[in-house]
Amino acid sequence: MPPAVQAKKPLPSKEQTLFKELLAQYEASQYKRALKTVDQILKKFPDHGESLAMKGLVVAHMGRKEEGLELVRKGIRMDLTSHIVWHVFGLMKKSERDYEEAVKSYLVALRYDKDNMNIMRDAANMQMQLRNYEGLVDLRLSLLRLRPNMRQNWVAAAIAYYFNGQLFDAKYVLEIYEGVLKNAPARDTETSELLLFHARILYELERYKPALEFLETHTQMRKIFDRTAVTELKTKIYEALGKQDDADECWRILIDINAESYDYYTGFLKNRAIDLGNLTDETKAAATRYFQDFSTQYPKATAPKRLALTYSSGDQFADLVKAYIQNGLERGIPSLFVDLKSLYSDPTKLAEISSFITSFHNSQNSSSSPEPATYIWTLYFLAQHHSHLGHHSEALSVLDTALQHTPTLPDLLTLRAKVLKRAGDPWGAWRSAEEARALDGQDRGLNWKSAKYAIRAQELEEGQKLLGLFTKKEAPSPAWDLEEMQSFAFLIEEGDAHFRAGRHGLALKRYKAIERIFGDFEDDQFDFHGYVNRKGTLNVYIDMINWEDRLRSHPIYIRAALQASRIYLSIYDRPKSKAGESAEDKKAKKKAKKAAADAKKAAPATDDKLPDNPTSPPKDDDPFGEKLISVNDPLEQAAKMLRPLERSATWSFEMWIGSFDVALRRRKYLQAQRALQYAKSLEPQNPELHVRILEYHLALLSLHQKGTNGSASPSPVADLLKSLLPEEVTPDVYNSTWLQSGSPSATRILAGARGASALGAPVEEVESILQGVWGEDVAINPQTALQVLDYLRSIQSSKVEEFRTRSQEKFPLSTIFKTPDEWKALKASIQNEEEKEEVEVY
Repeated sequence: MPPAVQAKKPLPSKEQTLFKELLAQYEASQYKRALKTVDQILKKFPDHGESLAMKGLVVAHMGRKEEGLELVRKGIRMDLTSHIVWHVFGLMKKSERDYEEAVKSYLVALRYDKDNMNIMRDAANMQMQLRNYEGLVDLRLSLLRLRPNMRQNWVAAAIAYYFNGQLFDAKYVLEIYEGVLKNAPARDTETSELLLFHARILYELERYKPALEFLETHTQMRKIFDRTAVTELKTKIYEALGKQDDADECWRILIDINAESYDYYTGFLKNRAIDLGNLTDETKAAATRYFQDFSTQYPKATAPKRLALTYSSGDQFADLVKAYIQNGLERGIPSLFVDLKSLYSDPTKLAEISSFITSFHNSQNSSSSPEPATYIWTLYFLAQHHSHLGHHSEALSVLDTALQHTPTLPDLLTLRAKVLKRAGDPWGAWRSAEEARALDGQDRGLNWKSAKYAIRAQELEEGQKLLGLFTKKEAPSPAWDLEEMQSFAFLIEEGDAHFRAGRHGLALKRYKAIERIFGDFEDDQFDFHGYVNRKGTLNVYIDMINWEDRLRSHPIYIRAALQASRIYLSIYDRPKSKAGESAEDKKAKKKAKKAAADAKKAAPATDDKLPDNPTSPPKDDDPFGEKLISVNDPLEQAAKMLRPLERSATWSFEMWIGSFDVALRRRKYLQAQRALQYAKSLEPQNPELHVRILEYHLALLSLHQKGTNGSASPSPVADLLKSLLPEEVTPDVYNSTWLQSGSPSATRILAGARGASALGAPVEEVESILQGVWGEDVAINPQTALQVLDYLRSIQSSKVEEFRTRSQEKFPLSTIFKTPDEWKALKASIQNEEEKEEVEVY
């Protein structure tokens, strides 16, 4: 039998009063006063566990987290049976995002004070954060038993049952609560949300008729007044009951509420057995007729007109698209081309649009007095049309004409920047975007455009100066302020710029900042677990939880995670040499050190006293990302970045390729096989998949050879490749077939060359394959040519200079193929010309 724990001695009345003051001061965030108060208690009772724990909590909030955590642990040792010390320890773990340890601490605290409602609520919220629904139900029921007269406890219990899949129990709790709910005010939002939640549960229980009666009754009583939500739910119920006419009426009501919702039109047609994802000629014609009818019924709505373009064809499409484009040009809609460019994937529709916009432009030119606004937006559309098709010279020519007509329209200059970017001239793109910004210095959008293109052109200092025009002046730097404001656009652009320049440490800092922000998003939901019970926003809360569960599928996180994993893989593949950093890394370090020294000189003197609410930025102990790229387990770090995506972004081909790269290096062959199968199901003809299949074959072949030589037993995964590469097809034949089949493109040829190199082909053979990118019928752009050039450098080819020269000849507008000396000379000449123009204007 364990020895009994000695009962703790209570504090004298004076110190008890001080302890209560301490709690109040902590709640009011008066940390300096709280520290003085707790020191008064500890001066007389240095081993008082609860005071030690509270001092640790206060000190942690003042920025001394390690010291605070040690004090809390000491407080636990001094008083193991106090619910306060365990509650405080849970709060400390919560601040560290160690939610599992936090909830354990809360549960221990409840052993010593089982009816403490504050701890119960904190523990319940933590269980919800961890999606531990069984534990959540237990805690919510305990709270309900303690305080059945509190409305929020009933709501919280119903929500807990709902998320745990106990829909009947959730319905039962709501029925009991609604039975005692009396004298609810008219048009009460909380009551309306509660009743809608009840109807939602009935629908999910497939009790369609009771759900419909419930909605009808409470809508007539005006207890539910969210018309849109009620109609959407009734539509689902009618469809489940097979009542097509009633569902049809509901869809029409929804379209009348919001005639721009694509989902409503899709649902309306699906109710009429027209699936827009699987159309026949007959259903396609019927869908187009419905869209035309809705266009007539809602003449100001754009959605039905645009949907009609997607599903019409032939002469009907020609008539509709002409009217749509002409209306957009006459109204001066800048986003008209962006709206229509998805139609370009259909060659017939592309030809029709091209024919019309050309003829419309010619008619404008032949007119003696064309409408100025229509004329300029026609040129704007035509330039985008040429640029999208890769005709960059024609696009620039059209833009020159437009700028002669209206030189003060920023949209023309920003489009010119985009065209130059696509043509392979990042620096020219930035200069054009900067011209646009100069037309309106107070436009944040133009400011960001210019800064973004400056960052892409490796003009990082200029980019940050531009961003500094709209960030807080008291911030240490524009970059710091933008990270605090969670600016994904800035972080991903600067991270990619560092990545392209080989500054992997700085790039990884930006990608890790994005990961940290997504962690903040996940933490932010914590406050809403209690808010929903107080305010009754049940249905929106459920939608938010579902959104949080797929949060990491956001394109920005996918992009950052993939880039970070590539950096970790490069660290694993090419460990850092003793020679040190690259020239780019050294240059970046030198600039950063100079900036840090200047900031230190400019900083005002401060005393050593800690403020109640410190707001100064924490010191960056890794300004160049050296610690991030000096990890001992780069493969584990890469896997950690990608792991959330394997649950929430299964639709991403790039994610599965990245997952394969990591799994193969970790020798997790079953995981690698699974990733390849998912990737093949998404894009079976993607060039990256071709290369990975060959890499996988070589890895399994090496594993099998080790087994047959006796160094390792034959692996059962040797048979896994058959679903990807037929057994009767050798890798060499597979690679040759790949090069000879499919539409000719530079990316396909590059994949074939990489495959040949992996299979042991000599460099000369790889070079010969890559020469195929210059074929007349091969699709190639400056960016792909740069990838080929980089690959030639990686295999130490003797054809690098020849390929670079030919690329420059192929893409005369591009500057990315120039040598450093050529680039410096070009940049200097452009700057001199700009300075001369400024002097002449002055």
